[in-house]
Amino acid sequence: RMASPALLLRVVASAYSVAEKAATIVRNVMAAGDLGIVDKTGDNDLQTKADRLVQMSICASLAQKFPKVTIIGEEELSTDEVTEELIEDGHCEEILKKTCPAQYAGIKEEELVIWVDPLDGTKEYTEGLLDHVTVLIGIAYEGKAIAGVINQPYYNYEAGAGAVLGRTIWGVLGIGAFGFQLTEAPAGKHIIVTTRSHSSTLVNDCISALNPDSVIRVGGAGNKIIQLIEGKASAYVFASPGCKKWDTCAPEAILHAVGGKITDIHGNSFQYNKEVKHMNSAGVLATLRNYDYYASRIPNTVKQSLVP
Repeated sequence: RMASPALLLRVVASAYSVAEKAATIVRNVMAAGDLGIVDKTGDNDLQTKADRLVQMSICASLAQKFPKVTIIGEEELSTDEVTEELIEDGHCEEILKKTCPAQYAGIKEEELVIWVDPLDGTKEYTEGLLDHVTVLIGIAYEGKAIAGVINQPYYNYEAGAGAVLGRTIWGVLGIGAFGFQLTEAPAGKHIIVTTRSHSSTLVNDCISALNPDSVIRVGGAGNKIIQLIEGKASAYVFASPGCKKWDTCAPEAILHAVGGKITDIHGNSFQYNKEVKHMNSAGVLATLRNYDYYASRIPNTVKQSLVP
């Protein structure tokens, strides 16, 4: 009899199916037309019915299968009203067939922390910029992002009738990342991707100092990492607090699985153990290649303004 797949692979395989279910919920809420928008803090920090239902679905589905794993989601929600139709029990067979890297083969449930952003790019979702939206499920071990799933519910939505809508990207350190075509940004071009809705003088000063050929402003951290791994941008620069651990965990695992790098503006790695503070208060710097080029050009004035 074959030994059963390592826990990590089972968690990722389930997260894959759970993320596909999440995408269906996201599309259904939008199609039904009532987004149920709430402003959580009065600071344009929006939450929709999709954020709420998706988080309940992801957290309840994974908790049912892996009861000892710590799951931390963006939204403050009670789990009492989880209905049966929100539970996803499936898994992706293809992931279970992979060989688990030796250093992760003995992981136990209680050693994993899962960081969930049910709908990354909520503001863009409410504005109809649907390709910016992602569902993020990041998996951490010993404080480090080691696996991740990113679903884009509306991938291909402008391709017209008959196009397959949505896609799921997944990755594990030591295995690689799948579900997209890895592409490097044009050589010698400095294309910066940054925030669309959280701009500030500091954010813009930092970008100007890098003397970019062009700047792409899009919503969602998941979406920005996708720009890097698909070669549309050469660096993701965000010189501001605002990004949280559930924004960066899944994207970090996928970026690192293909040899990229993400840190705060000072070059510090992010920590993902369950006790860690949720805010990435010293911003984000990420690249698929040439990290040192960008890191060396971040102005000291910017670094001094952002305390880790």
